Amino acid sequence: MTEPDAEPGPDEVVPGSGLVRGSAPERWRTFGAPALAVVTVAALCLGVLLGWLAFGPHHPGDSSADAGFARDMSEHHAQAVEMSQLVMQRTEDEDVRRLAVDIDNNQNFERGMMATWLAEWGLPRARGEERMAWMGHEHMDMELPPGVVMDGMASPTEMQELSEASGEEAEILYLQLMLTHHIAGVEMARAALDLADDPDVLAAAERMVVAQAGEIRLMNDMLLERGSAPREDVSAWTDDAAPATAPAPDGHETGHTDD
Repeated sequence: MTEPDAEPGPDEVVPGSGLVRGSAPERWRTFGAPALAVVTVAALCLGVLLGWLAFGPHHPGDSSADAGFARDMSEHHAQAVEMSQLVMQRTEDEDVRRLAVDIDNNQNFERGMMATWLAEWGLPRARGEERMAWMGHEHMDMELPPGVVMDGMASPTEMQELSEASGEEAEILYLQLMLTHHIAGVEMARAALDLADDPDVLAAAERMVVAQAGEIRLMNDMLLERGSAPREDVSAWTDDAAPATAPAPDGHETGHTDD
């Protein structure tokens, strides 16, 4: 019988490898290389994770000013849209109808934009805290007329009056209510510029401040043309030297220095 081949000794060459059994190169091929591959893969995975944490998208949280602004301004806009649609059915005046159409279109678009933010952030549209809580206690604890849920919004009684008015009466009431509505809306947008972090939120808030400040001046002029006046003191908004953006309480222009 043919005896089986003997195992190679410590100093013999391993068949097919060209390496001496027990030598450093042979041990590296058997143990070191696979271990290095495992360590390399683990390091790459850790690097990807750390990179995502450092540079990946960071969305606003549920209690953030960004989320609070999106929810509250969406509700605020909803009433402006409703008022605009009401007056469009109650006057033939082209200037008032044009203004109402612009507000309806712009604020409906912005409502959709803010709903998209919340969806992208994985947040519900429903708020988990009091309205305007993100703006601070002075706003959350503000005394409001009966039926008014946020500063500047029309009461149910005022909305009913608008729905029953027509002609110039409807025009004046709409302009007065919307002017008050806009002043509070600008204040909310200004708060977002101070407190929010998301670049899209800051850019949108800045656009709202500029657009609504211009409309406040326009509505004041339209009221004067109809022999009426705003319910609010708008002298800070209508000064000939007024800035393009909304007047801030300390006299400075609004804006976000990090934009």
